[in-house]
Amino acid sequence: MQVCKTNRRIRVAGLKSIFVLARKSYDWVLHWAETPYAVWALFILAFAESSFFPIPPDVLLIAVAISMPKRSFYFALVCSAASVFGGALGYLIGLKFMEAVGYSIINFYGYNELFLNLQSLFKKYDIWFVGMAGFTPVPYKVFTIAAGACKLNFLKFMITSIVSRSARFFLVGTMIYIFGEPVKSFIDKYFNLLTVLFFVLIALGFVVIKYLF
Repeated sequence: MQVCKTNRRIRVAGLKSIFVLARKSYDWVLHWAETPYAVWALFILAFAESSFFPIPPDVLLIAVAISMPKRSFYFALVCSAASVFGGALGYLIGLKFMEAVGYSIINFYGYNELFLNLQSLFKKYDIWFVGMAGFTPVPYKVFTIAAGACKLNFLKFMITSIVSRSARFFLVGTMIYIFGEPVKSFIDKYFNLLTVLFFVLIALGFVVIKYLF
């Protein structure tokens, strides 16, 4: 009984640590929205997330867009363009620098199994998986690196990235343009629940990849 209680406390403590870390990361990203470098920070974050950085740019996109709702579509454009360029860097890493850099990124995030699955899935479904990853919460960086490693057609890769990433970020921009501040208030109020939901969506994405394809 005591062992069970101890294990339960460990699990609860671990879950709290995840929430604290996620909250700190969220707040760190948000603080850029209050600086004169907000647009550059958005560009850099979106660029980096597509090739190696873990935090999705949606968080900063929402914060920046809320500060100026009428420019939401401009911010969505910046985010989309940066993400596409970042995806091109991920493709280049997979194509030319897999041994030197690519495997280190994959290993760091623990996506080894996903990366191996993608290599076979790309052979069967080609560029469609890039489009799925570009629009959903699954880690886009793994898909861009894997696309380069598998030598997918670069032009198709870029077109698919442009369409999928733009669809995702312009959807966020449209929500902010229409609803504004309530979106951020909702995130702040239900942050822990949304954090769990985010990881659940990622896990479901992995399940879809593993069992349906």
